[in-house]
Amino acid sequence: MAEKVKKQSKFLNKVEYLGNKLPHPFFLFIYLAVIVVILSFIFNMFGATVKPPGSEKTLEVKNLFSGDGLQYMLKNTITNFTGFAPLGIVIAMMLGVGLAEKVGLLEYVIRKTITKAPSSLVTYVVVFVGIMGNIASDAAMILVPPLAAIVFYKLGRHPIAGLAAGFGAAGAGFTANLLVVGTDALLSGISTEAASIIDASMSVSPVSNWYFNIVSTFALTVVGGLVTTKIIEPRLGKYNKKVEDLEVDESSPTAKKALISALIAASIYILAIIITLFIPNSPLRGDDGSIINSPFIDGIVPIILVLFLILGITFGIVDRKINTTHDIGKYMTDAVRDLSGYIVLAFAAAQFISFFQWSNMATWIAVNGAEFLKSINLTGFPLIIMYIIFTAFLGFLITSGSAKWALEAPVFVPMFMQLGIHPGFTQVAYRVADSSIATVTPLNPYFVVILSFLNKYDKKAGVGTLISLMIPYTVSFLTTWIVLVAFFYITGLPVGPGVTRELK
Repeated sequence: MAEKVKKQSKFLNKVEYLGNKLPHPFFLFIYLAVIVVILSFIFNMFGATVKPPGSEKTLEVKNLFSGDGLQYMLKNTITNFTGFAPLGIVIAMMLGVGLAEKVGLLEYVIRKTITKAPSSLVTYVVVFVGIMGNIASDAAMILVPPLAAIVFYKLGRHPIAGLAAGFGAAGAGFTANLLVVGTDALLSGISTEAASIIDASMSVSPVSNWYFNIVSTFALTVVGGLVTTKIIEPRLGKYNKKVEDLEVDESSPTAKKALISALIAASIYILAIIITLFIPNSPLRGDDGSIINSPFIDGIVPIILVLFLILGITFGIVDRKINTTHDIGKYMTDAVRDLSGYIVLAFAAAQFISFFQWSNMATWIAVNGAEFLKSINLTGFPLIIMYIIFTAFLGFLITSGSAKWALEAPVFVPMFMQLGIHPGFTQVAYRVADSSIATVTPLNPYFVVILSFLNKYDKKAGVGTLISLMIPYTVSFLTTWIVLVAFFYITGLPVGPGVTRELK
């Protein structure tokens, strides 16, 4: 046993050491952009060319180290950034979601849902709320676990089991949701940028994985609940210690009324959208009357933005958090300020992707990579599985989901498109791997925070303790997701409106 713990500790120390050696994601993309410039010079010097399938035109790899390349980089540095598809989408979504978070709406819903859940269902409610909590982005990883621990403790159950269920669901289940949220907008924007390398008209919508995410939410809720009750709690045993100061902060007396008012206002808005969508010759439908290929789907981000603005503003006014329009502006400013790290990252990522695309290196790698995979018969679902495993292992070192997708998408999205796989389906494979591994790497920025919560109930708990608690969630969630990916792949069912595994 001691030898096993020693080996585990050595592995974790190695992961932490290697991860800490990686540069900040901003510089990671700057270095990658420089590498692209150097490689474009080498490829061009050796006369590298590529002929995209279905095209009569042969493309040469263009040299970014040339006069034309230098002019391109200087002229397009700003437009690369301002035209970066995910940037505007993410900021727009956060104006609404961030407002709802800053006025306390999301926190109130999460807290009340967990604390008021029937004792017989509390485990599954904790897991469900943890998964759904990514509406508030990473905030769920801070809010849900300690609340769940308190609820479990007051029910006479092991508080660490509640903490594990909350963190496992909020972390490993991060990408699932019943709603279309900021993560969908962020990833789909990067996917669209990457897909344009092969097809400039290709667009990946924020709802491209919606059906898959809905199924995932219910499946993971059941699996997460079973893992907690059948694996985590029996392993932990009975908790006999007494813990002081475990009170849940009370909400303002008007919060309940504010929530009801917000839901009524949101329901009126949703009803108006539905009526508009189904009236004859609706302006929200496509020319052929379609809903899938329509202004409704194309405009889903502003529609969701307005929904969250209505929820946040109504809640804030009734709960007396918003008294003037200045308060609304302040909360939205605070929400966008929280995106400062992402905006810095987006600047560097935009340059890397743009240089990669302009030089034609992305096309060269996509076409030749696809031909190589065909030559070794690694296509179809086995390829998807290998990609999921690769991304999961990469997740030990790069914990930022957006950074990792911005790194992977320009290579794998075009390559898989050459093999007939829709970018939206490639995005699904990425999401399940990236999300599953998030709770077992010490490089997760919330790992240390959760460890401090854990120490409140077990002073001797360390990194290995937390990882051993999270491994059952990681393994079970990833296994469940692979089964779901296989189901959608084999049946050809859409993972989102108009998005199946096949690139049509």
